[in-house]
Amino acid sequence: MQEAQAFRTFQAVDRSSEEVLDAGVANANQAGQRDSTNEIADKIAGEHSLTKAQGKAIVEAVIASITQAAIAGNETSLPGFGKFKAKAMPEREARNPATGATIKVAAARKLAFTPAKALKDALNK
Repeated sequence: MQEAQAFRTFQAVDRSSEEVLDAGVANANQAGQRDSTNEIADKIAGEHSLTKAQGKAIVEAVIASITQAAIAGNETSLPGFGKFKAKAMPEREARNPATGATIKVAAARKLAFTPAKALKDALNK
């Protein structure tokens, strides 16, 4: 119930993806700095007059939605940002760097991200 309310609040925010990307590039003055989930939630809350709890609920709802789609094998597309998609990786052989021995790496699924053109363009300004 809270996730649905947070999602509606998030959808009500009227900013285009280009404005968000431009703001993100403008604020990326410190190379190598990371934003945690809480920092992202605080930014959302501050910019949209929400409580920190509401901001965190929005971030967690988005992450949960992407996770559930990946588990189900579905692609999640965020226009202006990119696409998340689960991909199957076949079993393969690799080498243990310490011993040089050949080992088998089991088949697994991984989450792949493909950035949108708008994100690529913003990164390369």
